[in-house]
Amino acid sequence: MATSSTKSNASRKSKKDASAPKVQPVPDLPERVWQITAIAIFCLAAVLRLYDLNLVPLHHDEGVNGNFLLSLVRDGRWNYDPRNYHGPTLYYFTAIVPWVIKLLFGTEASETYGLNTIVIRLVTALFGLATIGLVFLLRRRLGTVATLTAALLLAISPGAVYLSRYYIHESLFVFFTLGAVVAAIRFYDQRNPVYLIVAAISAAMLFATKETAMISAGVLIIALVGTYLYPRIFAALFNGRMLRRSDSSASFVDDLGGFGLLGICIGVALIVFVLINVVLYSSFFKNYPQGVYDSLSTFKVWSKTGQTAHVHPLLTYVRWLAYQEAGPLALGIVGAVFVIIRPVNRLALFVGLWAFGLIAAYSLVPYKTPWLALNFIIPLSLVGGYAVQRIFELERGQLRLPVALVVLASLLGLYQTIDLNFFNYDNDSTYYVYVYAHTKRGTKDLVDVIDRIAKEGGQGGKTGITIVSPDYWPLPWYLRHYSRVGYYGRMSPSTEPLIIASTGQRAEIESLFGGLYEEVPSSESGGAFGLRPGVDLLLYRRINRQP
Repeated sequence: MATSSTKSNASRKSKKDASAPKVQPVPDLPERVWQITAIAIFCLAAVLRLYDLNLVPLHHDEGVNGNFLLSLVRDGRWNYDPRNYHGPTLYYFTAIVPWVIKLLFGTEASETYGLNTIVIRLVTALFGLATIGLVFLLRRRLGTVATLTAALLLAISPGAVYLSRYYIHESLFVFFTLGAVVAAIRFYDQRNPVYLIVAAISAAMLFATKETAMISAGVLIIALVGTYLYPRIFAALFNGRMLRRSDSSASFVDDLGGFGLLGICIGVALIVFVLINVVLYSSFFKNYPQGVYDSLSTFKVWSKTGQTAHVHPLLTYVRWLAYQEAGPLALGIVGAVFVIIRPVNRLALFVGLWAFGLIAAYSLVPYKTPWLALNFIIPLSLVGGYAVQRIFELERGQLRLPVALVVLASLLGLYQTIDLNFFNYDNDSTYYVYVYAHTKRGTKDLVDVIDRIAKEGGQGGKTGITIVSPDYWPLPWYLRHYSRVGYYGRMSPSTEPLIIASTGQRAEIESLFGGLYEEVPSSESGGAFGLRPGVDLLLYRRINRQP
């Protein structure tokens, strides 16, 4: 029974609580707005990534990757080569389509409908689209406004769109990186070991995609440690002012059943990680154990990469981002400042450390290429989204300023995306940083002319072609249906109907073949077909003289 004293204390406590200032709830968007906006962003991302995938001619690297795919699909052979230093996931995921078509409809259908430019780029485009889907899964941790903003920034990012429409490893790489992060967060939040296995699968796929996984993994670990330490350092310096814990890890181990069960879960995850890498790098044990050895020795090869080629100054990535990713970069900086001065949201702190830690790490490496910038765009968009979330909260749910910032960043990003991806996709000026030694649209004109001559000659895919130019990629992909193509890379005798040479070999062609061949001019100035910056090709057709 309560005494008069306890009743008096309860009364005083009730009055004290009533007089205390009420904590204002964090403003949020209605659920209906979240759903409609998320769907609209996803649809916009899909249109930008999937529209006319055949428009842009394949880059040199895309042609090489396509050639590896041809060997895998046609001959069932792909062996990891450490000198190539790129993993197998891209080829195996892409090979699923032609393999299924071949199983159901035969080899000819597989060659026609399974091995073409649209199909191979569809794979990377879908991974790029799926990455945006992963962003939506961070809503609970990052906030509704932050998640929608991050997804929008990523959806219309010039680089994210351009590289999603590119048959190289980057689109898969960032998907598996973010996938590992999202799964790890789910594991922590829900205490479900299944998510730890999913994180292990994602991490394994990451390492089986590109060897730069070592850099990303290192930065993620440092970011995780920083996320744990910085709020504690901040609290110690400022006596805990402005710092409110958003979650607690005290019961994490207990919820999982103790250290013993947690150790078992980690052990299983490590086994899954190793097994996936062994299976993929050994080509499903067809190249075991050599493929596994090569997957480890590649780091020695990779450490020497870029000592001569693709070397750029320290701040190159920052300059490239400023040119083509100004929205995510600017908002990312603002978001980082917010989370540094008030480290309440641990995920925002983590992605901020991830973004700028990765920029710093890659900047220290002399080897720099624009497609590596996609690694920065993901976390920059996330921490940039958090910047808008904080402004929304500081404005007490008023949308005027947050919407103005998002609209400004979106208009700039959307304009640059459309301009780059559908108009200036082969413009190698300094401004278009993602157009890096890219194939000129004249290459597709060259292929069209070859196809026309082959059809007119009645031989079709059996038309003989001699390629003496030392530079010819990605022509092996475009000429994959021609059975008599010789890639000599230097002057060589020929009696084939067609010869492809560089403009620097014109005098040699005329000297060696005299009046046996005639040049087939292009519609471009000078009559040559542009391959890439500084490389132009000439097409010669054998003259059929009547007796």
